[in-house]
Amino acid sequence: MTVFPSLSRETFAGSYPEVPHVLAHSLDHHPLLEREALARLAEALPASSVEYNAADQPIGIDGKPAPTGIPIGETIRRIETSASWAVLKNVEQHAPYAALLADLLAELTPAIERRTGAMLKTQSFIFISSPGSMTPYHFDPEHNILLQVRGSKVMTQFPAGDPRYAPDRVHETYHTGGGRELQWREELLSGGREFAIGPGEAVYVPVMAPHFVRNGPEPSVSLSITWRSEWSFAEADARAFNGLLRKCGLSPARPGRWPASNRAKALGWRVARKLSGQLGAG
Repeated sequence: MTVFPSLSRETFAGSYPEVPHVLAHSLDHHPLLEREALARLAEALPASSVEYNAADQPIGIDGKPAPTGIPIGETIRRIETSASWAVLKNVEQHAPYAALLADLLAELTPAIERRTGAMLKTQSFIFISSPGSMTPYHFDPEHNILLQVRGSKVMTQFPAGDPRYAPDRVHETYHTGGGRELQWREELLSGGREFAIGPGEAVYVPVMAPHFVRNGPEPSVSLSITWRSEWSFAEADARAFNGLLRKCGLSPARPGRWPASNRAKALGWRVARKLSGQLGAG
């Protein structure tokens, strides 16, 4: 059965990879995404693939918040009252979820490959959130579609590649192994665009587009399907190379957004990383 209707696939093809937009889907009654199935999945995943904490977070945070101390299975089964936000990472580790991810991406493969080539490092994440929870302000390195399965959310997105919302130095730190937390200031809000989604709706998030997500008044389940492209890896490597240049006292220009290739700086970083590895082994 097709999950994304033809109009949504057309919208995606015309907008990918740089324009955020809302899509329709028919995944809102899938058995793998029912509450008890997710609780069992969470209990079976390695600890490194499960993150959960208190739902009451500010838009901007410094570092990662601490877990609530409630076991993950109980957190999910009692999500109405556990006041928690949980993410199950890389659920494609389990074969049924790997098949679901492959089926969803297969519907979009022609549009993706026409613009950014082969899909690389495909991954999937599931978010289970209590009413009113907040996913703080951050960016992600992947192309991402967030499908709403239960409840509602409002995602506020900001322009990708604009240093007002994600400074170049933060990108450079992240792509050389540091954190990606962004400093929030209320004056940034006017530059955001809100996408309200409920069951049967999804929102596309361009690579590195800063965003925060506020849950609605009911428990929420969302599925995030992500992939990388050679273009996204090149931008990331160019950011890392800029960090190296900045340490040398230079003020490098930021990488270009798609369709700029950023190949020269990406190659520079890959050579520098290889040389560093060889020196470290010597």
